[in-house]
Amino acid sequence: MFEDIPVEVGLIFEGERIRKEDMQVELGGPKVDKKFEIVLVKSSDEIEDGKISVIGPDIRDIPQGSHVRLGILVEVAGSRLEEDLEGVLERRIHEYMNYIQGVMHLNQRYDIWIRIGKKSFAKGLDSFIYIGKALERLYRSELALIEKIQITFLTGGENFENLYTMARERYEARDARARGLSDEEVETFYGCALCQSFAPTHICVITPERYANCGAISWFDGRAAARMDPEGPIFPIAKENCVDQEKGEYSGINDHAKKRSMGEVNRVYLYSAFGYPHTSCGCFEAIAFYIPEVEGFGIVHRRFPGPTVNGLPFSTLADSTAGGRQIEGFHGISLEYMRSRKFLRADGGWNTIVWMPKEIKDSLTGFIPKDIAEKIATEADATDVQSLEDFLKKTGHPVVEKWPSHTDNLDKDDEPSGQEQGSSYTHRGQSPVFVAGELPITTGGVTIILKNAKIFAEKVIIRPIDKEKKGGKK
Repeated sequence: MFEDIPVEVGLIFEGERIRKEDMQVELGGPKVDKKFEIVLVKSSDEIEDGKISVIGPDIRDIPQGSHVRLGILVEVAGSRLEEDLEGVLERRIHEYMNYIQGVMHLNQRYDIWIRIGKKSFAKGLDSFIYIGKALERLYRSELALIEKIQITFLTGGENFENLYTMARERYEARDARARGLSDEEVETFYGCALCQSFAPTHICVITPERYANCGAISWFDGRAAARMDPEGPIFPIAKENCVDQEKGEYSGINDHAKKRSMGEVNRVYLYSAFGYPHTSCGCFEAIAFYIPEVEGFGIVHRRFPGPTVNGLPFSTLADSTAGGRQIEGFHGISLEYMRSRKFLRADGGWNTIVWMPKEIKDSLTGFIPKDIAEKIATEADATDVQSLEDFLKKTGHPVVEKWPSHTDNLDKDDEPSGQEQGSSYTHRGQSPVFVAGELPITTGGVTIILKNAKIFAEKVIIRPIDKEKKGGKK
């Protein structure tokens, strides 16, 4: 099936990671402003079956180590194909490209991030034509509904901008269709296991009001996918009993999570980042992260280039969020979920959001409640926790009402002085001041590793070490 492709193609390579030092070229990704992948259903006479085109420089023409734009356009036709299936077929690009040895595909839609490994390039994987052939054959072999297919890769060309704009408009049209339906109106949710090769204990639950974390699959897409391919990676989940309506806990989801994660995940809250938050793989569009100093959430998407308001960049926050774990206060989400009426409902919804990049805030105009919108800081208003506190006080953000006064939390006898000079931080409330997937502590010649650590403290004092008291020299 793949004899004319210079590298192997198969499930064994799904989940393969290509590090920067092993990369021949990077396509899309955080250093590139525009990239996209889209599937369009066309009429049969609009498609030249089996045609694979490359517009712009091919892989062999791109200097090693470069970061370049990429657009992937897959056009399909079939008597039983409908536009409703476009999003479902589109998400298969992620799955199928990861079958190719030496190709790493992450994310979706306008956020694709692809790397070609040096070893596979040396074996001859030096053209998009080979990747196109693998995609074409995998689509045909797994989805009999496809009768014709043509694929175009764009790294340049006059039409790139037009296709990018068209793709963004198409994504928005799909998303808007699902916004009128509520979780209470349906009896079945859907699960997606496409990313379990990267996060074995993760199952993405898709409801009318909670899009897939990747932002690519709506409830309608999930329903269409399950009907199209009953044995495929997207499947129905019966809601069964509602255990907690506010948090979004359902017995059917709990049972399915326990089964699919082999007992690692037993409970799931759809609408909360605490307790038993929905798991994440690594393809989430954004992260909701708790900022204990102000008792509110920050939001950051993967395109944000610098450190967030707590000093950590997206990549560091993602390490605490991904992997199929349930880490309280770290929640992988889609941008569409932020338009939902159930968005972090159990945690206070929009009244608990305190910071987000301006790009996200602008894109959500009309969805953020008017009475809170001007009270949410962006990078233009706050770049660290102190300036965030000042902004929230100035604007009268609802979280400020939860803050006790500083003097209520700090006794004079506890203030550092003299040899104890340093910095102190008094936590407001009972939420953890530190959360980590793994926290190593070295003492007495041994290393203790705390798994899924949550540390609570009324106060943290940082003091310089007095070496004379330790028997050393200053």
